[in-house]
Amino acid sequence: MKAVLPLLGLVAALASTPLRADPLEQAVKADMPSLIAIYKDLHIHPELSFKEGRSAAIMAAEAKKAGFEVTSGVGGTGVVAVMKNGPGPVLLLRADMDALPVTEQTGLPYASQTPGVMHACGHDTHMTSWIGIARRMAAMKASWSGTLVMIGQPAEEIGSGARAMLKDGLYSRFPKPSVAIAFHDSAQLPAGTIGVIDGYVMANVDSVDVLVKGEGGHGAYPHLAKDPIVLAARIVTTLQTLISRETDPLESGVVTVGSFQAGTKHNIIPPEAKLQITVRSYKPEVRQHLLDGIARIAKGEAIAAGLPDDRMPVISLQDQNTPATFNTDPITTQMTGLFAQRFGKERVVPVRAQMGGEDFSQFYLADTSIQSMLFWVGGVPKDQWAAAKGDITKLPSIHSPFWAPDAGGVISTAVEAMTSAALTVLKK
Repeated sequence: MKAVLPLLGLVAALASTPLRADPLEQAVKADMPSLIAIYKDLHIHPELSFKEGRSAAIMAAEAKKAGFEVTSGVGGTGVVAVMKNGPGPVLLLRADMDALPVTEQTGLPYASQTPGVMHACGHDTHMTSWIGIARRMAAMKASWSGTLVMIGQPAEEIGSGARAMLKDGLYSRFPKPSVAIAFHDSAQLPAGTIGVIDGYVMANVDSVDVLVKGEGGHGAYPHLAKDPIVLAARIVTTLQTLISRETDPLESGVVTVGSFQAGTKHNIIPPEAKLQITVRSYKPEVRQHLLDGIARIAKGEAIAAGLPDDRMPVISLQDQNTPATFNTDPITTQMTGLFAQRFGKERVVPVRAQMGGEDFSQFYLADTSIQSMLFWVGGVPKDQWAAAKGDITKLPSIHSPFWAPDAGGVISTAVEAMTSAALTVLKK
């Protein structure tokens, strides 16, 4: 019994002794007051796509202060910060910068002061985290080897910023990455939770305009006209069969007519109608089938309505398309395991692919030998999550004028996760 007592005392002593704090976690915690101040400043001063000059300047100044070589004005307002630290892989970390044309209704004391513009998608948390990651990686240079390329990307909301940076020589003027990683805040996960998925993450997003032609006339004499409203209505209805009857039920696709514009007065049959359609898919072959099907159905309905060849509908595919975002292996499996080890399995959850768009996909598609991963960081304040009992239909979504993430939860989690990911990729 005497031999057991000292052992019990040792166990009790160890149980009462706090575990040694993780250095990265502690460094992030110490940096949070400064980062939250930057976040609030960025939130107060949101900037629309390709107008992110002030935001870009803040990011560039912080990166320079941390010791990065910084180039501004890439692809418009983009920022590229490079830190070379010996031999090894090239890692690209990306944050997007633009806000949305939304009038903020959060009631926050640091709400947007720019009329009609707010960070309704949380890109202010992305930029702030980017700064925190840059600080941590600079402070921990002794722990990694390779080249870190950090980019502040403009115009994600209109699907043009990544293409603009690539066109401006991102992969030729600067070190070309072997791995690219980004995160996005989430309105579907509680704050501090990390959402991961392998394979498709976000969808192909295409915008299609259809100009439906007819022959105008008086509403009292429809037989003397060719009514484009009736024709456009038939097109809208038949388009639904592209998903319900032409797409494999095990594949994913969306065809939504978001705008139907025609006419000026009760008793006038207009000469034309206009449709605006959003098309969502994952696989390239499904995307092409949907786009071809829209043109086929529009023309077929026009022929059925008796329109001559010179009055066929005009189909226009808008240039602001966003390709599907794909998480590759082995980087996704590796990072999922890393996050579970660092944060605990309860904070790392599998999520479903979404039909939203993300032009982070462009960095992978420009060279598919690059490993690529986009993950989610939950932003729903925990009291709101508890009150809604996890029912996301009762919570504000991103792009909502009421979206106010738990900024501290997003930023601290994202900085720690992205920094640990970078240290792993660039491990000596």
